[in-house]
Amino acid sequence: MKGQNKLFIAIIIGLILGIAAGGIVHLQYPDSSGNFSKNIKLFGTLFIRLVQMIIAPLVFTTLVVGIAKMSDVKMIGRVGTKAMLWFISASLVSLTIGLVLVNWLEPGHVTQLPIQDVSSADELVKNSKGFSMEDFVKHVVPKSLFEAFATNEVLQIVVFSVMFGVALANMGESYTKPILKAFEICAHAILKMVGYIMWVAPLGVFGAIAAVVATNGFDIFKVYAIYLRDFFFALAILWLVLCIVGYFILGNRLFELLRRIKEPLLIAFSTTSSEAVFPKLVEELERFGCNNRIVSFILPLGYSFNLDGSMMYMTFASIFIAQIYGIDMTLGQQITMLLVLMLTSKGIAGVPRASLVIIVAACGMFDIPVEGIALILPIDHFCDMGRSMTNVLGNALATSAVSKWEGQLDQHGGEL
Repeated sequence: MKGQNKLFIAIIIGLILGIAAGGIVHLQYPDSSGNFSKNIKLFGTLFIRLVQMIIAPLVFTTLVVGIAKMSDVKMIGRVGTKAMLWFISASLVSLTIGLVLVNWLEPGHVTQLPIQDVSSADELVKNSKGFSMEDFVKHVVPKSLFEAFATNEVLQIVVFSVMFGVALANMGESYTKPILKAFEICAHAILKMVGYIMWVAPLGVFGAIAAVVATNGFDIFKVYAIYLRDFFFALAILWLVLCIVGYFILGNRLFELLRRIKEPLLIAFSTTSSEAVFPKLVEELERFGCNNRIVSFILPLGYSFNLDGSMMYMTFASIFIAQIYGIDMTLGQQITMLLVLMLTSKGIAGVPRASLVIIVAACGMFDIPVEGIALILPIDHFCDMGRSMTNVLGNALATSAVSKWEGQLDQHGGEL
């Protein structure tokens, strides 16, 4: 936790220094703002390229392991089926809420930023709108996995990973256990790299903010205020939907559940880590009356497949970045993005800011300037607080709901 706090402080320092440097250039040397912005944004480019470097191996390893585990779940019977039905439904609902509200509230339309590294905005928008179903079909199946890796074609990597994971799951544990263990170790190592790369984020924030302020002045901070307001409004809607569904399943016991998990919710909010409260959440769910065997099975799965707050944020942030660069995405593109995020987000459980890697991948796939991710980094900590707390709520509800469906929920609390 100390490392996360130090990183947050470093990002804030980068933000302040970027504001100062960009403001000085904007006010005192307006004629030099173009060259200054072009050079200073190289810090942001360094950070983005480091993130892009790990996208392909991260998606491949986590998805293969996740699909293989999902196949194992199906074999253990109805509990796993009910759990996956909840996880998939909740993920789709979360992604859809983020998509609908970011299109309705349009937080990125408050100001427009110039698109970098393309000949013109019109060309990019034209190419983006040209993404048709025919193009989608042509790009689904990779000619070569290595080509897909080299070009970060996320959808193609997803297709290969799903097929490879299903094939491994049907070969028998004696064959697949060593390779799945190796992939799992690789996935953890890559996620460890995410932590290292995030320490370059303060430099990326400094470069991105200095470039934006030097060119556009201080309008960006109005965008930040509106972005946070709209995101937490969307989060409140997601909480309302989750609680309504929980009430239909648990009845008045929903309020008892919320009282039980209030401490894990607060810890997740303050530490920005849903994994930090895992032991406490297990304890409180068992005290609530959930069967300990169901808790020990459902909750770890939920930390990989049921991150409701993170899922909603992915569509919200991705479309926000498109809006702030003036890119209009068609409904078909947005639905395709939703489905891609649905698949690629599995397996990044509980790692602070790992969802940003998936957002970068989605933006790159749809020709949205990936440097936009550096613009939201300074306030991502506050968004992460809300995301983590929502992830805890979603997993507590999922575990309680499956316990209720299985007739394994003690109405008086305590272990069965």
